[in-house]
Amino acid sequence: MIKRMVTINGAPRMAITRPDTTLATYLRESLGLTSVKVGCGQGHCGSCNVIVDGKLVRSCSYKMSRLTEGATITTLEGIGTPDNLHPLQVAWMAHGAAQCGFCSPGFIVSAKALIDTNPKPSRDDVRDWFQKHRNACRCTGYKPLVDAVMDAAAVVRGEMKVDDLLYRIPADGRIWGTKYPRPSALAKVTGTLDFGADLGIKMPEETLRCALVQAEASHAKILGIDTSEAEKMPGVFKVVTHKDIKGKNRITGLITFPSNKGDGWDRPILCDEKVFQYGDAIAIVCADTEEHAKAAAAAVKVDLEVLPAYMSAPAAMADDAMEIHPGTPNVYFEQHLVKGPETKPIFDKADVVVEDDFYVGRQPHMPIEPDVGFAFFNEDGKLCIHSKSIGLHLHLYMIAPGLGIEPDNIIMVQNPTGGTFGYKFSPTMEALVGAAAMATGRPVFLNYSWYQQQTYTGKRSPFFINLRYAATREGKLLAMESDWSVDHGPYSEFGDLLTLRGAQFIGAGYDIPSIRGLGRTVCTNHAWGSAFRGYGSPQSEFASEVLMDELAEKLGIDPLELRYRNVYREGATTPTGQVPEVLSLPELLDTARPRYLAAKEKAARESTAEVKKGVGISVGVYGCGLDGPDTAEIAVELNEDGTVTIFATWHDHGQGADMGTLGTAHEALRPLGIAPENIRLVLNDTAVCPNAGPAGGSRSQVVVGRAIKAGCELLLGGMRKADGTFRTYAEMRDEKIATRYSGKWSAPCTDCNAEGQGSPFAVYMYGVFLAEVSVELATGKTTVDKMTLVADIGKIVNRLTVDGQLYGGIAQGIGLALSEDFEDIKKHSTMPGAGFPYIKQIPDEIDLVYVEVPRPEGPFGAGGVGELPLTCPHAAIINAIHNACGVRVTRLPALPEKVLAGLQGK
Repeated sequence: MIKRMVTINGAPRMAITRPDTTLATYLRESLGLTSVKVGCGQGHCGSCNVIVDGKLVRSCSYKMSRLTEGATITTLEGIGTPDNLHPLQVAWMAHGAAQCGFCSPGFIVSAKALIDTNPKPSRDDVRDWFQKHRNACRCTGYKPLVDAVMDAAAVVRGEMKVDDLLYRIPADGRIWGTKYPRPSALAKVTGTLDFGADLGIKMPEETLRCALVQAEASHAKILGIDTSEAEKMPGVFKVVTHKDIKGKNRITGLITFPSNKGDGWDRPILCDEKVFQYGDAIAIVCADTEEHAKAAAAAVKVDLEVLPAYMSAPAAMADDAMEIHPGTPNVYFEQHLVKGPETKPIFDKADVVVEDDFYVGRQPHMPIEPDVGFAFFNEDGKLCIHSKSIGLHLHLYMIAPGLGIEPDNIIMVQNPTGGTFGYKFSPTMEALVGAAAMATGRPVFLNYSWYQQQTYTGKRSPFFINLRYAATREGKLLAMESDWSVDHGPYSEFGDLLTLRGAQFIGAGYDIPSIRGLGRTVCTNHAWGSAFRGYGSPQSEFASEVLMDELAEKLGIDPLELRYRNVYREGATTPTGQVPEVLSLPELLDTARPRYLAAKEKAARESTAEVKKGVGISVGVYGCGLDGPDTAEIAVELNEDGTVTIFATWHDHGQGADMGTLGTAHEALRPLGIAPENIRLVLNDTAVCPNAGPAGGSRSQVVVGRAIKAGCELLLGGMRKADGTFRTYAEMRDEKIATRYSGKWSAPCTDCNAEGQGSPFAVYMYGVFLAEVSVELATGKTTVDKMTLVADIGKIVNRLTVDGQLYGGIAQGIGLALSEDFEDIKKHSTMPGAGFPYIKQIPDEIDLVYVEVPRPEGPFGAGGVGELPLTCPHAAIINAIHNACGVRVTRLPALPEKVLAGLQGK
């Protein structure tokens, strides 16, 4: 043990601890300073930043033995508090820089250290600082963070006033379409919002800490699991295996497509007979401390008979491949696409035909906060599971049969969540902590390491696509033929739905009268496929948008002009035969055209013999919903004090569910003249909130938003008097008029049939991406200099949240295009190894241009937004690389060695 007298946030402290304890652990667990977040735990993300003796340090890797006697330490708690904010915290709120908010404390502390040493930084100074100190953000695209630092520094210098940054409600009281800060912003910028790991520290003393025993093979038979040595180790309460699980020990994939050859019961909670992928959970050690649990987990002996591992769709489709799940073929679902007349005669007679093969790989979600959750039995004997779930009711029904407990006896709650970007559309640890709580009868807590985040949770499913276009010499698309294979990993959940996305979005945006296609879902032994922002469109539209450039090149037509000739207009239909609800794509291209022409002129002017500049374009389309008659239900209640409460499962994975709920409800309740602070939000707890469905497919603002609008209108109807004024709560009670109402809405849509035809979404999002890049000819390195997105998402609910979604999605698209991958399990299980884009990989120039066409079915004309920015910015980047240097990359990511090989003619 060591003793140090130190000063923390201005107060003297006697620190007595083990020398190898990290500073982050001491601050969080000994002092309760939970603004210090631990993300990667390897010094790669900066969420744990604190200032020690005037220098910024990453406290997750800073040992207490390094602290000198008398050291001075500053955490976010010492920079500003909710009632005494630092200008940085105000600026963070003003610019919407706290989205999920998990990385915000680390960034604000980092920015404070910068301003202390450089009171007048340039934007490049800020970017260089965050790059040097490895401050990582997955949500914002970094631009709002730099904006916030610049304004805060101006306030510190006395050139601005804090009041200049504060939001002021307009005179008409309307917050719809404004920059009203999200309700959770204050807690996020002060570090007072408790994320899952923060809540874990504050759980009762009897809480058991869990550690997983994970498979270190990708495919194997389990011959034996020996827990005897582990059970004797210090602090161990129980080692939970499949034998302790009362139910089916399976998570159901909820198969809904009749032609699916699987039954959906293929994913074990804890592996019993086989291991299906590297990182599968085999046992859970429950102990008094995390250290003891991890030590015992390492002592569990698992005897495996290693089997052939099929690590890609082509490998699993080979004739000699064994069935990964015996009795179910590796190709377990097929989706046909049949639109219009037969394509073969059209291709035979077409003026021009283009064809190519494309691959978009296993993109990892890479949230800064790893997966975390806990479970306990409440006073009514119900199993309560808290996690990062973005589909509480969905997950409840997916895990209950496997655990052996009735759904009515489970309560699911979403903790404040540090980003998911879709991976939590699938249950991850929910069944694990549920099983541990049931087996031990004690509260249990499980926090993944970042390595476990990478190896256990799902990834974007790779698509292998062959695509053909037939066109006239004038550039009119006549026909399309597509074939796609989806590598969905070993577990079937939502794999058929993802394969359907290929039918819906390959060629989306264009009026193609004749289409034939066939897609298939393939079971493999690589990482299981889970939802990821854009869900199917980044794979699908990458192929169709890069092939559009190939067609333009073959025809000698400008890529923008070719798109302009083919996008949806009156009489057009989507690949599924649906009539588009709005026809804004020509206007989007017209808006993009002058920017595109100026960018091309600039690229020609600035290209050198060493560095070639290029410009690329792509069209992005995505639907808002879960296919067909997607439904949501909420509740709205008038309270005795005149406030109104909204109860909903509008799940938040950083996108701004609280702001979407508040903004929509406030707009619906405007006749009351109610202030936004008098609308209370109760979100994401199945004990008190109706089922509004999961947060995926950019559905929430449309489907949940319409339910909120409906519920608020019912409340207003009950409150309204004959003279048009409104009753008070007391008057409602006295007249025996209900004060609580249920709001419901179902999309007026149809599911796609076996031939991929139908009207699956009531609202779509449309965008035109413009990428400007530089390619170093000596190395093949590509730098994105600028991105522009001309977007139509309907009416904007809140400008801060919408801007933030687009910035962040574009940044993830840059990563997908140039660096991100999870092919090599061990190499890609760290942030740098997986190609995480830090601030200098993302341009400071990101221009957002809005064309707001009201959506007939959207609440107050609004659509969704989250998926649009990751539909196909990567296609624009790849097209820009070709424009710059003549190299066309069709298998992502476009690593420097791939571009260099193309330059060298390999």
